[in-house]
Amino acid sequence: MAAVNGFSTAFGGVKLGTLSRTNPVGFKVGPRLVKRGEVRCDVDLEEKKSASVAALEQFKISADRYMKERSSIAVIGLSVHTAPVEMREKLAVPEAQWPHAISELCGLNHIEEAAVLSTCNRMEIYVVALSWNRGIREVIEWMAKTSGIPAEELRQHLFMLRDSDATRHLFEVSAGLDSLVLGEGQILSQVKQVVRIGQASGGLGKNIDRMFKDAITAGKRVRTETNISSGAVSVSSAAVELALMKLPKAHADSARMLLIGAGKMGKLVIKHLASKGCKQVVVVNRSVEKVNAIREEMKDIEIIYRPLDEMMSAAAEADVVYTSTASETPLFLKEHVEALPGVSEEIGVRLFIDISVPRNVGSCVSDVQNARVYNVDDLKEVVEANKEDRLRKAMEAQELITEELKKFEAWRDSLETVPTIKKLRSYADRIRASELEKCLQKIGEDTLTKKMRKSIEELSSGIVNKLLHGPLQHLRCDGSDSRTLDETLENMHALNRMFSLDTEKDIMERKIKAKVEKAQT
Repeated sequence: MAAVNGFSTAFGGVKLGTLSRTNPVGFKVGPRLVKRGEVRCDVDLEEKKSASVAALEQFKISADRYMKERSSIAVIGLSVHTAPVEMREKLAVPEAQWPHAISELCGLNHIEEAAVLSTCNRMEIYVVALSWNRGIREVIEWMAKTSGIPAEELRQHLFMLRDSDATRHLFEVSAGLDSLVLGEGQILSQVKQVVRIGQASGGLGKNIDRMFKDAITAGKRVRTETNISSGAVSVSSAAVELALMKLPKAHADSARMLLIGAGKMGKLVIKHLASKGCKQVVVVNRSVEKVNAIREEMKDIEIIYRPLDEMMSAAAEADVVYTSTASETPLFLKEHVEALPGVSEEIGVRLFIDISVPRNVGSCVSDVQNARVYNVDDLKEVVEANKEDRLRKAMEAQELITEELKKFEAWRDSLETVPTIKKLRSYADRIRASELEKCLQKIGEDTLTKKMRKSIEELSSGIVNKLLHGPLQHLRCDGSDSRTLDETLENMHALNRMFSLDTEKDIMERKIKAKVEKAQT
C-alpha cells in the first residue's frame, strides 16, 4: 500500500497526503536528522507533525465506513489439506523468526494484532484487522513478498476465515481435528509455543492472546473428555508405519534404520520404532547431548550416535533413512543418493521418509532407480485407516469446541462496554470538577478549612458515584449469560446516545493515531 513519489496512499480510503518517501507501512515519515555537510530534507519536523494532524482530521470526516464494521478476527493460511509441501515449505516461518514476522504484520496499515502458527503441516496467520478486505489483502501481499510466490498463485491454495469461523478453526486445530492425523498431540504443544513466544516478545495483542489461550483450553478438554487421542497416531508414528508398509514384510524387522535429527519429531520416531520391535537405530545429529538424553530415556532400543559429518557414510549403511531437521536446504540431492551403494536384494530399494518442512530430501532423489522418497503429504495413506471411528470421535469433540467458542465470543462482546464505562465516568468527573470549582469560588477559599474542603469534595464524589452506580452496573457483564449480554449492549448504545459519548469514533481515532505515530518513529 506504500506509495511512490508523486502518488498518494490511503488508510481505508482516507488519503494521508502525497509522499516524498515512505516507510514499509506506507505512512509519511519525517526527515532524519541532518548531518554536517548534508543537504537538509525539505520536510521539517513541524510539517511531519502537521501531516499527522491532517491525517487524523481527514479520518474524522470519512471514518463512518469503519465504524459500521467491528474489527475482525481473521485467519489466512494454507495446510496439508489445501497446498502441496512444495508451497508450504516456501511459506514456512522458523520459530525463531515468529517475533519478527509478528512485528512486520502488525506494521501493516490495517492490522492491529497478529500471530503466526507455522508447522510441517500448516502455515497460518491470525490477525485482528481494522478492515476485513484491506487487512486480508495486506496479509496476502506480505505472504507473497516473503515467500516469493505470486499472490495470484497463492490465492488458489489459501483459506480465509472470519470472526467465529476463524476462532472455531483455531480451536479445531488445537484439538487435533484439522490435523492430517486426527487427535495427534504435537499440535497442542505448537499452539502453546505461539503463546510463549508471543508473550516473551510482547507481540500478542489482547484478542489474539485470549483466543490462543482459550484454544489451548479447548484442546485440553477435547483430549481429556473424549477418546480422540486413544489409538491416535502422530506424524512421527505415521512415518514409521509408512516405512513398514513399504518394506517387504519378511525383512521389515531386519531393516537397518537411520534417523537424521534428534529433535522432538526425531525422538518420537525412535519411540515408535522401539514400539514396533526395532532393536537398533543409528542417529545422526549435530551434537551428542540430545542423543545421550534420548538413550537414557529409552532403554529398550540400541541408539548409535554418528556426527553430522558422517551422515553420508551412515546413509550408505541404511535401508530406511528418516529425516527430521530444521535445515532450510536439502540434505540429500540426486547426486548424493546416486553415489550411495545399493541395498540388499531382499530390501530392494532404499527408503527416504522425510517429515521435515522445508524438506530435507530433494524431490530429484525420486529419479534415482534404487531409491524411493516419501514426505509428509504421503502419510495420508497411513491415516485413512479407521476413518469412521475417528469421525465419530470428532463429532463428540465439536460439542466441546462449541462450548469454548461461545465463552470466547461472549468475552469479546463484553469488551465493547469498556470504552463506554470509561467515557461515562470521565464525563461525570468533568462535570463534578467544574461544579465543585464554582461552588468553592462562591463560598470563598478563605472561609474553608481543609476539613471542610475535603468534606465537600467527598460529598460531590459520593453523589456522582451513587448516580453512576446503576448505569455502570448495567454495563458490566462477564459474557457468560447471552441474555444479559444482549441487554448490556442495548444499555451501552442507549447511554452512548443519551450522553453523546461517541465511543466508537474515539476508539477509531486512537487506533489510526497509534498507527501514524508508530510509522513515524
